[in-house]
Amino acid sequence: MPVTDKFRDVAEVRVDPAHCSGCGACVRVCPGKPLSLVERQVHIDQSNVFGCIGCGQCVAVCPKGAIHVNGRDFCDNDILPMPTREQCASYDSLKSLLLRRRSIREFSAREVDEESIEQIIEAASSAPMGFPPSDVRLIVIQGRARVRSFRDELMPELRKWKWLTYPWASLVLWPFFKPSVLRMMRDFMGPVIDEFERKEAEGGDAFLYDAPLAIYFHASSLADPADPTIAATYAMLAAEALGLGTCMLGVPGQVIKRSKKLKRRYGVEPDAEAGLALIIGYPAVRYRRSLKRHFGEVRYSGQEGSAV
Repeated sequence: MPVTDKFRDVAEVRVDPAHCSGCGACVRVCPGKPLSLVERQVHIDQSNVFGCIGCGQCVAVCPKGAIHVNGRDFCDNDILPMPTREQCASYDSLKSLLLRRRSIREFSAREVDEESIEQIIEAASSAPMGFPPSDVRLIVIQGRARVRSFRDELMPELRKWKWLTYPWASLVLWPFFKPSVLRMMRDFMGPVIDEFERKEAEGGDAFLYDAPLAIYFHASSLADPADPTIAATYAMLAAEALGLGTCMLGVPGQVIKRSKKLKRRYGVEPDAEAGLALIIGYPAVRYRRSLKRHFGEVRYSGQEGSAV
């Protein structure tokens, strides 16, 4: 079953008939469709649709604990008690966490400890990332010295693009790129690279902001392009809950995507799409107010005049 390149085999799914009540909940939630209910007995047919993809949905809903799944990166040890509603954040507390989050680019000298890093990764691993096993991969760059080295490896590769930002480049490249791409290179990437180089010459860092921790989220070309971003978002919120500041950066992913040297250096697959870096650290500046943001548009389908 080639859902991902990581595991092509179906997972093993077993139903204990002595404990199964025949309620059919497992059949209702099974996305791979190997389960069916016949006369209140669960039957397994791995040839149906995808077979067992190891998602664990059936295990999660079974009221009797009668189902066991093993394979495709899932086993009994991955089954955890469901937190009660009382243990969960209320809407107001979740919204408060979201409002507290700011993109932080000024970090204190304090390093991020191992326990906090493990908690961030643990929280991020719960993100929805498509059919298991997840193809999202993390590169953890811990310590300010290592993050600086990472920046120093990215900068020479980024400088190779600089000619693309010159006005004359648009005249040469217009048959090959959309006008919007050429404008982005000239009006955005040009000033960004100039600022990176200016700060570097002064001994500063406008690229990774001298952060004490960076985590690069990426995946192969087989994964949904949104999967690394979703996982990075979970990590960002977990870091905020731990009192850390974060900032998502897309430029490192674009640089790595186009550099065979960096892909080999960091073990990124040759065909990997651009990922994104999440820089993390303790804020050096205290933010005292939250800021409201707005969508470009909110439109309810089928309702005239409903754009907000």
